[in-house]
Amino acid sequence: MPDFDSGFSDEPDFDSNNLEEDIKKYKEIIENGGLYNSIDVIEDLIQLCQDNDFYDEALFFIDRLLEVSPYNAEYWQKKGIILNGLFESEEALECFEKSLSLNPADSETYIEKAISEEELERFDLAKDSLLEALKLDPRNEEAYFSLGLLYQRQDKDEEAINFLLKAVEIDNEYAEAYYELGFCYENLERLNDALKAYDNFVNLQPYNPSGWFNKGVIFGKLNHIEKSIEAYDLALAINGDFSGAWFNKGNALADLGRYEQAIECFKKSHELDPLDESSCFNIANIYEELGDLPNAIKYFSEAIKVNDEYYEAYLSRGFCYDSAGKFHLALRDFNKAITLSQDNADAWFAKADLEYSLGQLREAAQSYFAALKIEPDSYEINFNLAETLFEMGDWIEALTAYDKCIIINPSDASSYYGKAKINFILSRTQEAVDCLKAAFKINPSMRNEFAKEYPEIKSSKLFKKLLGEI
Repeated sequence: MPDFDSGFSDEPDFDSNNLEEDIKKYKEIIENGGLYNSIDVIEDLIQLCQDNDFYDEALFFIDRLLEVSPYNAEYWQKKGIILNGLFESEEALECFEKSLSLNPADSETYIEKAISEEELERFDLAKDSLLEALKLDPRNEEAYFSLGLLYQRQDKDEEAINFLLKAVEIDNEYAEAYYELGFCYENLERLNDALKAYDNFVNLQPYNPSGWFNKGVIFGKLNHIEKSIEAYDLALAINGDFSGAWFNKGNALADLGRYEQAIECFKKSHELDPLDESSCFNIANIYEELGDLPNAIKYFSEAIKVNDEYYEAYLSRGFCYDSAGKFHLALRDFNKAITLSQDNADAWFAKADLEYSLGQLREAAQSYFAALKIEPDSYEINFNLAETLFEMGDWIEALTAYDKCIIINPSDASSYYGKAKINFILSRTQEAVDCLKAAFKINPSMRNEFAKEYPEIKSSKLFKKLLGEI
């Protein structure tokens, strides 16, 4: 949309640093009856107010202009734009309708009207307004761009791409359209196309840190980790306070095993955005990976200070406490994780393993059962439950759990072996032998384990005969 033409050779050169003083000055001029002699200046002042987000003041001045020029379509359009800036979409829409009633052939007003309609989630009406703009001006790249955004925001990326490509076909230097194309291609996992779009964007706007940041993201997804770090470095060279770039660079460095550098990046990210618990969580994960449990616990605790409902941090800190032998603290964290995420089996599983290690077999079994209510087809949970039940002497329940393991993984020699041991205890010799045969067939080395556990049975001629060894 064209700005107001104010012929400014004789007009004051506004300075945004003194904007509040200029606003006050021209309010007084209007109050003293000087509006007619200041219209061109006030038009410029309105634009400056918009550019600096002084929308309430812009609205005051446009209303004064409309009082003296109520049939000026451009003023009504301008008021609609200001109201959109104030998120007064319904009132803005009325202004655009008024503008179009005075000048129905203005494609730019239809484009602005579509913004209000989209904000009000009247997507079909917004689309109609943009198509109307294209009827009036078939090569209006802004209308195509707006249609692309409209479809993108409805997660219709393929349709969005078609309109955005039309926009850059008309104007091959339309930087924002390339940026949005990159976003759509990324959503569709068309990563090479996304990279080309972001390349076009940074070629046009080389000092825009978001473009380099997005290139870094795509390089990371393409597993070009070094190139992703270079892109994040360029973003940070432009804006050293870009916390997301520090965070992503930290992740990339961690992927390369450059842990000390990664920690420094995450610390910088947290310094810039202290309300983001993820940076502390990632630092803690690196320290845990390095075996530095005290620092891992420290930073998991920092993450929890920022977000006391951070399920993953409680769970991870619990694992650290467990590894450090602080079992009561580990159990406390696992219980807290369970209260925060009733539908996640990991905390129940971790609690069960800890209870098993502490010899609390009945409690462990109950926790494994709770985990299985959430993930009934987990082999690991079923197997650990079977082993626990075996140690408890609950033979029949243990057999059921081993059977479930075999259903999940038919090549599971350990479950066949566990069943064999129970069948020996229950004097079900043939069933025991059948299970041993299955276990040995899948994993022949299990014969050695059996020989160590049951040397007297292994040497029995009857048993060898049953196994078919003689």
